[in-house]
Amino acid sequence: MSKITAAVVSSGRTVRVAPYVLASSGEERRAGLALIERYVIAAGLSLAEVSFADTGAPPPIDRRTGWRAVRRYAERGFAHGIVAIARPAITTDVRVYEGLLTDLFVHRLFLALLPTEDSPGI
Repeated sequence: MSKITAAVVSSGRTVRVAPYVLASSGEERRAGLALIERYVIAAGLSLAEVSFADTGAPPPIDRRTGWRAVRRYAERGFAHGIVAIARPAITTDVRVYEGLLTDLFVHRLFLALLPTEDSPGI
């Protein structure tokens, strides 16, 4: 993430991120997006004009329509990275997660998670 954001900043641009939420309901989705928005703004980043989510019982990450949409959005250059609330919103499978991070990096994108007691986040 730091390599990508440094390259963006050194080119004189603001780092722009797209929010992704995995939620069990529409209300939870709105709350998650609001949480991401507050954090992204406080971190001095720019929030994409659209948001992405999957609601309900999640299939594997590669079959989620919201996740596939946020990936396409970022890969087309509309965002430098994707922000989610926590890793379980992406996957709990270590190999799948590592592969996903590697693939994002190949596309010069990053995944950021909001801070927790165990990690500093963005």
